[in-house]
Amino acid sequence: MSATTATTVYATAVARYFEAWNATDPAARAQAVAAAWTEDGSYTDPLAEVRGAEQLAALIEGAQQQFPGFEFRQTGTVDGHHDTARFSWELVSVADGSAPVAGSDVITLAEDGRIRSVLGFLDRVPA
Repeated sequence: MSATTATTVYATAVARYFEAWNATDPAARAQAVAAAWTEDGSYTDPLAEVRGAEQLAALIEGAQQQFPGFEFRQTGTVDGHHDTARFSWELVSVADGSAPVAGSDVITLAEDGRIRSVLGFLDRVPA
C-alpha cells in the first residue's frame, strides 16, 4: 500500500468514526456505527469498555445525552502506519464553540478499512 493510499484509508476511517459519534438519529447512528466498525468492533477508554454495534451505539447515545448540543470534531491530522492510526478530537458546543472535553484515540483497522478497535485517552475533562 502506498503512503497516499494508507493516508486515505486512515482519513476515511476517522471520518466514518466522527459520523457515528455525531449521528443523533438512532437509525442513522446504527448505520454509521456499522459503516465505521467491524461487527465485533470495540471501544475502550477510561470510562467505558464496549464491543459490538448495539453497545457502541448505546455508548454514543449516552455521550450525546450527557452533552446535548455538542459535536465531536477532529483536531490536527491523522497519523498512521500499518493497520493503526491515531488522532485527536474535541467535544465542541455548537452554540458557543467551547470544548470542555478533548482526547486522543488510537484505532486499529480491519482489512476492509473499518475499525476493529479504539483505545481512547481523555486529555481534558470538566471538573
